[in-house]
Parts: sequence; structure tokens; C-alpha cells
Amino acid sequence: MSTPTAHTPTDEQTAAVDAFKHGDHLALQAGAGTGKTTTLALLASATQARGRYIAFNKAIATAAAAAFPPNVVCKTAHAMAFAAIGHRYLPRLNAPRTPTWKTGAALGITKPLRIGDRDVSERALSNAALKTVTHFCHSVDTHLRARHVPRLRGLEDDTHHAALAHHVLPYARKAWADLQHPREGVVRFDHDHYLKIWALSDPKIPADFLLLDEAQDTNPVLEGILTAQRGHAQLVIVGDSAQAIYGWRGARDVMTGFAGTHLHLSQSFRFGPHLAEEANRWLAIADAPIRLTGTPTLTTTIGDHHQPTAILCRTNVGAMIQVFHHLATGHRVALTGGGAALQALAHAARDLKAGQPTTHPELLLFRTWGELQDYAEHDPSGRDLAPLVDLVDTHGTDAILNAVNQLSHEAFADITVSTAHKAKGREWPVVRIADDFTEPAPSPDTPAAEDGTPQPGPIDTAEARLSYVAVTRARQHLDLGGLNWIDHHPDGNPTQPRPHDKPLPTT
Repeated sequence: MSTPTAHTPTDEQTAAVDAFKHGDHLALQAGAGTGKTTTLALLASATQARGRYIAFNKAIATAAAAAFPPNVVCKTAHAMAFAAIGHRYLPRLNAPRTPTWKTGAALGITKPLRIGDRDVSERALSNAALKTVTHFCHSVDTHLRARHVPRLRGLEDDTHHAALAHHVLPYARKAWADLQHPREGVVRFDHDHYLKIWALSDPKIPADFLLLDEAQDTNPVLEGILTAQRGHAQLVIVGDSAQAIYGWRGARDVMTGFAGTHLHLSQSFRFGPHLAEEANRWLAIADAPIRLTGTPTLTTTIGDHHQPTAILCRTNVGAMIQVFHHLATGHRVALTGGGAALQALAHAARDLKAGQPTTHPELLLFRTWGELQDYAEHDPSGRDLAPLVDLVDTHGTDAILNAVNQLSHEAFADITVSTAHKAKGREWPVVRIADDFTEPAPSPDTPAAEDGTPQPGPIDTAEARLSYVAVTRARQHLDLGGLNWIDHHPDGNPTQPRPHDKPLPTT
């Protein structure tokens, strides 16, 4: 089957167009590389009605505008909210950044709080109050609640969180009241604030049909806005449930449970059949509602490769380790998204090593570097910080900051390093998976092998989805690297070992 054009839609695309013409509300599961934008453009071209395409970000909206017919307006949800309400708050947008503790002090946070055996500083309380407002803005709720208050490291249990919420909520409500003033206030006004204000106004989007992209990672606030349009507009949501990888920050997969006709796009035009088989292995583990078919005319091989175009990592720290390694070997290295997140962690670590407090949200409850080291080594909740501690203890903060300053623009780099999260929506010719995608540890609930060898625990669904995103970024070749353990994992349905560095059959 050839790559689809306006003249040669696939059977799956034809079925989507037919359902759209029938007036159905439509949920379209579109696997990696299956031409979802092309399909949505086909839908839009099948009618003269007014449509809106709601994009995940401005770059996607701009690119989509060139693909859609003139009866469709392509915007982000924030752009729609700005046109309706956000422009009133223009005097407060792009205001100078103010330290969180100063904003907290203006709201009345002037004393630390003792919860359990931890002292929560004014800085930490200020950060929690503003994060509470952010969580509220991403929710469908109409009032601030305790569930919007973040769970701070070391205070994760329900009793401690309830005590924190009791203290923080009055300040969060004061901050939200401050944000209602269009011209001035003490809280820095940002784009999520006017989106929430717009949502609370019960907006009616002037369109006959709405096309929501990346529906698997929709904030509840946008889901609420969209659902409210169901009475007057035909809804089409498109996404890939197996790429729902932002649940940790409040996003929700609105594909699941959507009331309407459910269809699939399963023919991938990014890679060949062999990589589609690898993708399907992870889709099965993730219990995804779709399986992929590769394009027979594309040859995508799997095996070791020593000159990848891109290296995809599980964590920011894993990405930093890859940056160190490839800079040391003389490569020009790009980091997707830039080095700001790594700079922030390095500066926070340097403050703690100097015995100074930090405002970094992940580390602000720690008073010293030694306290963080102890937490990362001994507290189960801090295990994810262990690689950061090891990186800083091994290389030092100055080396990390120096490495970030040596990063190249991607257009001029030999290798692009990225986290799998930031690689979503991207593709490269040759992809290697970094070794921080580690195999699940043995579980006491998993029976040992016949020879008594401990067996790895089950693969977490969220990790399977992230692995699926990572392996489907390759067009020509995939080096499984850090995911090679899947061939021997009980959940991986292992096949015969793959020959390395040789083309593999595409039949």
C-alpha cells in the first residue's frame, strides 16, 4: 500500500470520512506514523461546514494550517481562549519573573510550617500555593480543593498532605482572586490562567465541527470545554492511547470512554513491517486498543548500531550522561528542548552543596546535599533522585553546567539526545534506546524460574507506553539498546535472537 494522498485514501481513512459525513462524533485511534493529519484534512475537505482544529501546541497548529482547507481554522486552545478573554489580561502577561518567595510574602506567607519531622519553609509553602493554582487551572473543577495541593517530597502520605493543604489552600485562593484583576496584581499571570478563566465562562466555540489532536494527553480543563460543545458541534478526537505518557502531570486520555464511533488508523507510513512487529510487542504489553502494520516498501532494521542519529533516554539525568559521553568523544551534541531543565537541577544541587536552600520544586524541602543523598539512598520515594545524586557526586555541578553550554543546535549536531517524552511527535533515521530504560526488578510476587533464578517483575503499563513511543521514532534502523532485555522478559513474547547489523526480512 502506498503512502496516502488526497486521491488514494486507505480503507481506514475512507471509513473515517464516511463516519464523519454521517455526522457521528468520532474517536480515531491513530498509531505512530499513520498519517493522522492527512486523515483529518480528508475529513475537513468532505464538507463546507465551519471547522476548528485544536492543536497541542503552536508549531503543530501552524503546520496544520497549510494542510487543511480554508473552512477550518487551526489554533491551540490557548489561542482561542486569548481571543475570547485572554487579551483583556495582556497588561499582566509577560511580566518580569518574581521569585516565588516574594510572591508568597505578598500573599501573606511569612512563617515556616512544621509538619511531622519536617520544616516547610516559606519558599516551599509559596511554591506549593502557586502550584495549587496551576493544578486547579488544569482541572475541570470550579473551585480550589485539597486535591490540587501538590504532594511534597517527604510529606507524601495522606495525613501530612492534609495538614499541608489546610495551611496552603487559603493562600492559593488569595492568589486566584488576585489573578482575576486584568491590569495589575502580585501573582505572575500566565497563559494557563486565562485558559481557566475562559473555561469557567462556559464558552461556546463558533464551529460546526471540532477536531482535537493529541487527545490522549488532554488536560481535564480542555476536555470539559470540548464536551460542552457536543450539543451544537460534531466532535472528532484523534490520538494514540498508547502514547498517553503525561498522566503524571494531570493529562487524561479522553479517547477512552468517548461516546461516539471508534475507528482506527493502523497502517504506519514511517517504518517497515519489522519495526511494526516491535511496536506491537509494546502495544500488547500496554494493553493498547490498536496494532500497527508497517509499509512493505520500507525496510527498517533492528540491531546494534554505533552511529545513531538520535539517542532516546528515560530521564533528564540519563540524557545528561549521554551528553557527557558524546561530548567527551568529540561529537557535536544537541539536546531536545535545550538544557534549561538540567541547568536548573545543577544550580539547585550547587545551592544544597553550599548549605543554601533551593527553590527547585523537586528539591526545596532539603536543607543540605547530605540530606538529599540520604533520602535518595534510603527512602523508597527518593529512588528516582539517585541518578541525579550520582551524577553530581561523580562529575560536579560545574561540569554539568559546562556541558550544557557546549550543546549544539540540532541542525548542526552529529547526535541528538532526547528524553522519550520530548521525542514524542519526532522521528529520526537511526535511533538508539539509552540504557536508563532498565528492566523491572525481581518481584516477590513473581515465581522464580525452574532453576531458581529470580524473574523480573511485570512491566508497568506507563513504562510500556513510553517504550512504545521510543521505539517508534525510528525510520530506517532501531538499536534497542537499553530495551534489549525485552527479548528475555516473560511479558515480551521473545522470538529468535535478531542478527545484528544486518537487514531483516520485511515479509
